[in-house]
Amino acid sequence: MKLVSWNVNGLRACVKKGFLDYFHQVDADIFCIQETKLQEGQIHLDLAGYHQYWNYAVKKGYSGTAVFTKVKPLSVRYGLGSDEVEEEGRILTLEFSDFILVNVYTPNSQRDLARLSYRLEWEDRIREYLEELAFNKPVVLCGDLNVAHREIDLRNAKTNVGNSGFTDEERGKMTALLEAGFVDSFRHFYPDQEGAYTWWSYMNKVRERNIGWRIDYFIVSQSFCNRLKNAEIHSEVMGSDHCPVVLEIE
Repeated sequence: MKLVSWNVNGLRACVKKGFLDYFHQVDADIFCIQETKLQEGQIHLDLAGYHQYWNYAVKKGYSGTAVFTKVKPLSVRYGLGSDEVEEEGRILTLEFSDFILVNVYTPNSQRDLARLSYRLEWEDRIREYLEELAFNKPVVLCGDLNVAHREIDLRNAKTNVGNSGFTDEERGKMTALLEAGFVDSFRHFYPDQEGAYTWWSYMNKVRERNIGWRIDYFIVSQSFCNRLKNAEIHSEVMGSDHCPVVLEIE
């Protein structure tokens, strides 16, 4: 089974830049996207063979998540029940027969860290939510988690210490999640690989020079590791400031 996650940074724009070509080429069983930036009825995707689930933000042109899956889920949950979280359309949970998929677009702490306290509260709620789900079935968490966990996960670690996405607090929350019984699937296969990034600034030639961050993940329950076959970063795929990440499972 192949799972794909991609922050498309505006689906309508990404469709004009080749989204559907990649979608059909990769032929995922489950395809998750973040930052759709649209409301219901603003786009129609003819994805034959896929069930479509959307969580829209109330604010127009902002946030939003979606999952396209060949396998119909047993149940679908939108958000965590918190009004603020649901208004931003950041979480979709799909339960399948043998695992639970959680597609997430984590809030950015913002350049001046104005939203850091909210972000840290969010991290605690998400971790508790994932731990509760994992009591029943293994969990697969995917999405733009807006944090580079270790120095190896971004090109210029020293100059970014304390910046949004690389604060001690945000990195500590990722550590706490992994210590709670979860595994970073890419590092499971490639613990020491450098230059493996999933997001690049739109500044001139930054992506061309691979000055990036790895902030998009597949995180899985430890009990699920025996089903992992491979993890990939499709950095050659354009259309967004992020690239797709892929997880193959038995």
